[in-house]
Amino acid sequence: MPESSPWDGIAVPGADFNVRQVAGEMAVPCFWGRDTGGACLFILELQGDHTAQYRRNIVSVNGIEVDLRAGDPGRQRLVLTLEKQVDRDLFEGLCRTLASTLEHASDSASSLAVALAHIRRWKTFMSGRGGQHLSAEEVRGLFAELTFLLELIDHQRSTELAVEAWLGPERSHQDFIFGNTAVEIKSLSGTERSTVRISSEDQLESLNDALFLRIYRLSNLPEAPGARSLNDIVAAVQALIEDAQAIEDFDRKLVIHGYAPLPEYDEPRFVVSEVRSYRVDQEFPSLIRSQLPAGITKVAYEIRLEAIVGYECDGGDVFGRN
Repeated sequence: MPESSPWDGIAVPGADFNVRQVAGEMAVPCFWGRDTGGACLFILELQGDHTAQYRRNIVSVNGIEVDLRAGDPGRQRLVLTLEKQVDRDLFEGLCRTLASTLEHASDSASSLAVALAHIRRWKTFMSGRGGQHLSAEEVRGLFAELTFLLELIDHQRSTELAVEAWLGPERSHQDFIFGNTAVEIKSLSGTERSTVRISSEDQLESLNDALFLRIYRLSNLPEAPGARSLNDIVAAVQALIEDAQAIEDFDRKLVIHGYAPLPEYDEPRFVVSEVRSYRVDQEFPSLIRSQLPAGITKVAYEIRLEAIVGYECDGGDVFGRN
């Protein structure tokens, strides 16, 4: 289960604010805190004067107040204040990811740069906050798509092109299109029967030269080596992206998917127990728009995996390996 909120044990002060230090090895001390109004805070303690750097890179975020304040002599504090308690779970997730990111900073200046860049990314999540959590099936589906995205980054050697190829969140007929190849991603739980659900008459029909169906079986094994949560795999992709536009595009697609870095997505923790790839050709068993009787639309159906064994191919074929 997700751990309790880091602000639960911090009393509301009569003056200034009460804090508790964030665990972890960071170049600057970070703190969970509360102010006199009971608002939730996240604080970075910086050495030196960073006013000019802050003013050059300041960013406003709906629902979060960002302020650089004077601290003890020779110190400043970057204080993040949550304005709406309804967004507390999201704020916690964002602060935890920031704390993790700050472990890679080397000093106060780089820590402030990391924090301001991270806050800039928060704007996307805060603006897309819909109040609904992903279902268990949606969590598995997004995890499977991001698993393929990591593989595509490895094969293409370009995070920008790989993120551009991820079209599932934008309601494309297939989840990925790159070169002249389209790939539809499906996930199965470790205990699920061996059928996959095709949600429309367009998913297994493509104008591209090659169309593949790739299925990931995910097992919830939290203690297994390499097990990852949805938050973990999102962070793994984010760590590989350096281009600012690609970062913005990736975060926007996560929001369209309904994702925000909430503590709830620290579980379950999956391992990919099986991956199967199938080449979809004209003989592949499917219901497609071009062959439906007149008047039939919005078709959804299931395919038994044992019925498509003859179409299974090497996983490398999906990425263009002969």
